[in-house]
Amino acid sequence: MVGGGAADLSPTVAVKIFSAGTAGCVAELVTFPLDIAKVRLQIQGESKPSPEGQMIKYRGVFGTIFTIAKTEGPRSLYNGLVAGLHRQACFASVRIGLYDTMKQVYANGSENAGIGTRLLAGCSTGAMAVAFAQPTDVVKIRLQAQVRLSASGTAKRYSSTFDAYKTIGRDEGVRGLWKDNMPCHFTAGFAAGLCTTIVVSPVDVVKTRIMNSPPGRYSGAINCALIMLMKEGPTAFYKGFIPAFLRLGSWNIVMFMSYEQIKRAFIRYQQSRDSAL
Repeated sequence: MVGGGAADLSPTVAVKIFSAGTAGCVAELVTFPLDIAKVRLQIQGESKPSPEGQMIKYRGVFGTIFTIAKTEGPRSLYNGLVAGLHRQACFASVRIGLYDTMKQVYANGSENAGIGTRLLAGCSTGAMAVAFAQPTDVVKIRLQAQVRLSASGTAKRYSSTFDAYKTIGRDEGVRGLWKDNMPCHFTAGFAAGLCTTIVVSPVDVVKTRIMNSPPGRYSGAINCALIMLMKEGPTAFYKGFIPAFLRLGSWNIVMFMSYEQIKRAFIRYQQSRDSAL
């Protein structure tokens, strides 16, 4: 093979799906504390508006991370990690692993896909991934929002990841695991790949509030947004903006670097196996 390199062979769909899911899990491990900080900041002030002068528990990205580690222990920075890995195994493998395949489908097999085709492929895989990974996202956010305080007399909502799946399914029905099935959530999936954090943040905050809420608190995404606006003001839609921005950038860097290296490793293995035959 002339100039044989890892880029000479095209990875199969199965390799792309596996590589994307694995890379997503690596990125999740690296950036998870930022995600915890984002969720805690997004739900802060949800139950009741903070009176004038009342101390805010979480302030800023690193202040939130420090507070969680100090009051709940460093392990709490990884609350919901198992569900997060479940989510990436589902979400990243579909959204990124199937992207090239969907792009070729829309381009009728052509390698020269235009911007419209690429956007359509991104929206399609994004919607599929959101629908597929929805239960894992609900459980992840519930566990991230769950405060672990040994001195508190309040029982934890869920004792483990699988207890959360079981409890939500039992108490809220199967639909509870697909909470917030409004178009707003699919918009969040699309916007995450197409727009900046500035555009995504309000939808992401609403999504987090709905997923973390007990049954009956909100009647839907619009109702949640209106309650937030009236009780907390327009700035509530940008709670957790900085950690969301930092995580989005760092997650994508780690994810795509890992994705390319895992694909190359599979291709090198295939080349060495073929050359030995």
